[in-house]
Amino acid sequence: MHRFPIFILLLLLSLLFACSYPSWFPIKQEPPHKAKKKELLQREVVIIDKEEYVKVSNPRAPEGGDQPKYLYIPVDEYLSKREAFTNPVISKEEGKKEFTVSPTSPPPSGVEKETFLVSSSVSALRDLKKKVVMTHFDDQTTNADEVFGDWVSEKLTKELSRRSSQILFIDYQLVKEFLERRQVALTDLENPKTLHLLNEVFGIHALMVGQLSGPYVFTTKSAKDQDTTASAIIKIEMRMMDPLSGKTLKNLSASNPIVASKEKGTFPEERAKVKAIDLTINDISKALSRELDNLKWFCRVAKVEGEEIYINAGKLTGLKVGDMMEVFPPEGLGDSTELKGKIQISSFFGIDASMGRLIDGKKPDVNDILKLAKTKGT
Repeated sequence: MHRFPIFILLLLLSLLFACSYPSWFPIKQEPPHKAKKKELLQREVVIIDKEEYVKVSNPRAPEGGDQPKYLYIPVDEYLSKREAFTNPVISKEEGKKEFTVSPTSPPPSGVEKETFLVSSSVSALRDLKKKVVMTHFDDQTTNADEVFGDWVSEKLTKELSRRSSQILFIDYQLVKEFLERRQVALTDLENPKTLHLLNEVFGIHALMVGQLSGPYVFTTKSAKDQDTTASAIIKIEMRMMDPLSGKTLKNLSASNPIVASKEKGTFPEERAKVKAIDLTINDISKALSRELDNLKWFCRVAKVEGEEIYINAGKLTGLKVGDMMEVFPPEGLGDSTELKGKIQISSFFGIDASMGRLIDGKKPDVNDILKLAKTKGT
């Protein structure tokens, strides 16, 4: 009789440890959860300071020097941009020397050094920022005393900056002051000549023009419930203009689900309006960030003075001293456009401008188009 409870206890313990560990159990002998994704099944994933990284070959390793043979890319970054990374081919002997996936064993110190070399080396080539001007919205609100246009454009600008690392917004006030000095009316902002001028001077890749309709507010109050319930709906329409052609690249619009904006209690109408705006901005910013990220990057020759070549893009854009720039004639963004020469970035100046020198080919002319060559600087 005394042995029976002990037998039951042993049986329960054996069943417990025979099963897989519960989610709260402190020891889990399995690979990192992100490593189970199908995109990573053929990749080597390692743990560095409790974060997961994918091991890839360093494209700059053949240059020698202090360049590491492999780089370690954060899993999220690899999944979003994996086409740019190559998987290392490791021999069996090399594989023994390298550490494997393990959630418990810390990586060697050398790996951490390689990890910090990744971000500046890989992203600089691809994450050059496109310059964008976001105008203040044409405000078609229902109440003349309320003006939402400027506020909505500012909120949308912040949300796009949060979503994408490839957008650099040019201050709209700076653009307006420039046009006033040139005696160009704001009503001509979408004129092809004005757009081309903004591209030459500010290097913009797109002009964003917005229109706001609403908010339309609906209130209800039941007999039983003394509190007023309010809902609101708003519509944002956007046009993305190409400064080179002067044409509309994309028309986008978004509006919020009216049910999702429902508010009750203190100042429900105002809170419903704010909620409707936030929901709509969140929706349209997703589509806008995708469109802007897909734009081709380029900049222009702003001035040629002797051997010095002045460029309307610089450090804020993401260029680096030593970057090689390919020179094309104006409007030369097509793949079949003839290459005129190559320029190497030598220094930066101003807010976002740089200087370079001709390395190969013909001397560029003002307004020639520059694109980043495959070889980049440090």
